[in-house]
Amino acid sequence: MKLLSIVSSLLCAGSALSFAPSPVSNSRAVTSLNAAAEELYIDQDRRNLMNLILVGSAAVTVGGLAVPYIAFFVPPGAGGGSGGSPAKDALGNDLFAKEYLESKLANDRSLAQGLKGDATYLIVKEDKTLESYGLNAVCTHLGCVVPWSAPNNKFMCPCHGSQYAPTGAVVRGPAPLPLALAHCDVAEDGKILFSPWSETDFRTNGKPWWN
Repeated sequence: MKLLSIVSSLLCAGSALSFAPSPVSNSRAVTSLNAAAEELYIDQDRRNLMNLILVGSAAVTVGGLAVPYIAFFVPPGAGGGSGGSPAKDALGNDLFAKEYLESKLANDRSLAQGLKGDATYLIVKEDKTLESYGLNAVCTHLGCVVPWSAPNNKFMCPCHGSQYAPTGAVVRGPAPLPLALAHCDVAEDGKILFSPWSETDFRTNGKPWWN
């Protein structure tokens, strides 16, 4: 009887052991979880790196677009002592007063590159000196470049018939406003300089419309 009890106990113990969790399986599960956590950690690092690259690229792009936009509203730097922008010829060469005046007649009005690259008239006075102002050649009607007509002693727009006096004042429409002014000076090194005109417009006794 005792022998039967011992055999029964051994069979029960064997049966229990057959259903016990395998320690090897637990070890493999822990290893898999650790590997998954490590992979998640690496993926998070990669994600952070990609975010930094994306933000950096966006900042460079925005900065590249913003700088020229801001610079557009900043007056051009000077090439001479008076803080103006050098007048240039059609090839982009700086104009010097002595050589320029020697090549022009009295009362001449010829185009040069002015502020922001706008076509601007340099005016030679009767005494063969430069007038203290230049005239922007852009018609105030629809933006055509207005040529100077020496025989008629006025600026005459070929587009819609607007006419301006030698000072740039309107003498015939449809142009609503006079030609814009710019200061014209000669630097110490002889360069002709343009600078913005911000004071009263002497032709209308009003504020300059171009500012």
